Amino acid sequence: MGERTPNVQDGDLAETLRYLADVIESRRSADPQTSYTAKLLRGPEDERLKKVVEEACEVVLAAKDHDHDHVRYEAADLLYHLLVVLDAEGVSLSELAGELNARR
Repeated sequence: MGERTPNVQDGDLAETLRYLADVIESRRSADPQTSYTAKLLRGPEDERLKKVVEEACEVVLAAKDHDHDHVRYEAADLLYHLLVVLDAEGVSLSELAGELNARR
């Protein structure tokens, strides 16, 4: 588990996800030696996918402990790694929203 994030304030999830997706896309051209995101995007597919599974498991374990802050922390990691996979696969946030909206 990583260190707890101090002083977390509520935010706008849609705005944050759009910003993070833009940052992830911009890191495609970054140096993998200096950018973790570039390393994930350019590295072996299995490494990206394993991170999603790992973070999902950490969310589950934190939830089993009923640890609110830990769940929030690990869920943020999971969303980040999921966004990296979506970017690598060419799935936009708009497409994802459309998929979710079609299921209503």
